[in-house]
Amino acid sequence: MSFFSKMKERLTRSSSKIDEGLQAIVEEKPAATAAEVVEDTPKTTAKAGIVGRILGRDAEPKRVLDDAMLESLEELLISADMGVDTALKVAANMAEGRFGKKLGVDEIKALLADEVKVILEPVARPMPLYAKKPQVVLVVGVNGSGKTTTIGKLASQFKAAGKTVVIAACDTFRAAAVEQLQVWGERAGVSVLTAPEGTDPASLAYDAMLRAEADGADLLMIDTAGRLQNRADLMEELAKIVRVIRKKDPDAPHNTLLVLDATTGQNALSQVKVFTEIADVSGLIMTKLDGTAKGGVLVALADQHGLPIHAIGVGESIEDLQAFDPDEFARALTGATL
Repeated sequence: MSFFSKMKERLTRSSSKIDEGLQAIVEEKPAATAAEVVEDTPKTTAKAGIVGRILGRDAEPKRVLDDAMLESLEELLISADMGVDTALKVAANMAEGRFGKKLGVDEIKALLADEVKVILEPVARPMPLYAKKPQVVLVVGVNGSGKTTTIGKLASQFKAAGKTVVIAACDTFRAAAVEQLQVWGERAGVSVLTAPEGTDPASLAYDAMLRAEADGADLLMIDTAGRLQNRADLMEELAKIVRVIRKKDPDAPHNTLLVLDATTGQNALSQVKVFTEIADVSGLIMTKLDGTAKGGVLVALADQHGLPIHAIGVGESIEDLQAFDPDEFARALTGATL
């Protein structure tokens, strides 16, 4: 099964929510005028039914795009977690040049997919690889975002592509995170540097840079403890890691990846803001898109922050973390056909 097929299958919560919402919007009958009531006689209805039977099918329901329908579309997009500003923007663009025209569900899906794609295309970029050795990749995120697993998957993929990778397990306060990385390291043939529980994470990060440099590694991936963006002490610890590794290399980290959990919805927007202020986030990876009906948050992130989206995850296996494709995502999210 291709990643797109798997993504479409696993994003059914989002696409079915949008699909059901669009069906309800199109089938909702606006209040009829007196003239329309008189015109819609049983004879006319019967004639339409006969034509439909002759054609072997009923015509696709359509509705005139008016202010009421536009408002319903905006509400649907907001409920899909696109956020108010992005939802209003998308709906307005969909209506441009089409106001007063009749639209069916499939037409609306195609229009919606096109508008989502326009927003996502500028930010769909793979993580840049540099000639610099080692290229230091700092990975940050809140508790439970899938950060440690994502590091393991990325390291495995880079190793398979011929890169030498070293992982620094700088979440020194959670034994499970270290063990998880060690499992991935063994599986991929990647070195995982650890330290006793409670060791200063910044100190381990610095030592890892020395080790990666001595080994001639292409990439050093630094795992950090999951932290809530409203905990000042934990955010200061992250800032310390950044300060310390910059003593070794003023340009490090060369990439700072923020791993986001799609199920957090609009809270992802505030996470981007805070982590960017502390660690100068350079790119995003979104996980757990298979577990939420609110995949639209990715559209809001692209629209409001404009940070590169490097990859998305729709499951637990290594194949379920893939480079971000805006066209495939837009169609999977909206249920639009090719």
